[in-house]
Amino acid sequence: MPRILMIVTAADSIELADGTLHPTGFWAEELVVAHRALASAGAEIVVATPGGAPAPVDPGSLAADVVGDAAKAEEFRDYLRGIAAELDAPAAIAELDATAFDALVLPGGHGPMVDLAADPAVGAALVAADAAQLLIAPFCHGPAALLSAGTPDGFAFAGRRLTVFTDEEERTGGLGARTPWFVADALMKRGAVVESGAPWSSHVVRDGNLITGQNPQSSAAVAAALLAAIAERTAG
Repeated sequence: MPRILMIVTAADSIELADGTLHPTGFWAEELVVAHRALASAGAEIVVATPGGAPAPVDPGSLAADVVGDAAKAEEFRDYLRGIAAELDAPAAIAELDATAFDALVLPGGHGPMVDLAADPAVGAALVAADAAQLLIAPFCHGPAALLSAGTPDGFAFAGRRLTVFTDEEERTGGLGARTPWFVADALMKRGAVVESGAPWSSHVVRDGNLITGQNPQSSAAVAAALLAAIAERTAG
């Protein structure tokens, strides 16, 4: 049974470029789709946040007009109710040994831009996991967390191929002109090689142990790619 460390934001608001606060958290579809696929495959999942603070859902990610329809929004709400204990009382990242897991999974939402992108414990977990060649799977805004992974030699993921919520998607369907910063641009400036697919299409990039997805539409494909990678390692 694979052990998965799911690192989730604990931020419930983000300060926009105009100085106003905007509600945020994890994006429901991303966490639900990934958690459900991994759990259905028999994985043991440990949810962790900075400091063990509760993981809030972005309220916008449960709006019927955003999700697509009311039934789908209710499906996500129902699943989140079923794992409420994990989200309300997650583990503290700093208290866990990342190398005791088979993979790290980091769903998005704008929350990771607030806390995971600069959290020392998140950075330490990612550096340790990468050094051990564990599978690391952030998607949508989840790759913002990679920015926390500094080493004495620089950015731990410099030169690595990955994908992330694009600047175009942020402008047209994210926070727009009010976004405080663009995750794709920040990763490129640190030396990551960002490979983008068509806006709002499922797009996954794998570079060794790093598996990344571009947007919410990529959630299922990221989970499938991660499960395939785990199976490869088990067979090997």
